[in-house]
Amino acid sequence: MSRATNSHKHHAKRRKILKQAKGYWGRRSKLYRTAKDALAKAGMYAYRDRRRRKGEFRRLWIARISAASRQHDLRYSQFMHGLARAGIALNRKALSNLAIEDPAAFEAIVDRARAELAAARS
Repeated sequence: MSRATNSHKHHAKRRKILKQAKGYWGRRSKLYRTAKDALAKAGMYAYRDRRRRKGEFRRLWIARISAASRQHDLRYSQFMHGLARAGIALNRKALSNLAIEDPAAFEAIVDRARAELAAARS
């Protein structure tokens, strides 16, 4: 009786790993073992960074809103507090896009927040 080696699946698995590692530098794209390790590491980075990306975008939006509100002589924290008091429920992404694409509308929102802050003081 002949010995079953299952070599087709074995080679297919190796080919799949090497195909995924195409474009990697040096041995990482040529040798199965290093390619497998490189793919595992790349997968860990991808998993982690999909979550980090959300925070990075939030920081970007906050920086843009802050810059736009300072042009109207209002700090970011004051602006966001004024929005909360005025009952304006726009998220940071929408506010950032407004500041870039429609400065007039953003200015109207800033004025509304400033008026609400003035009303709170008096």
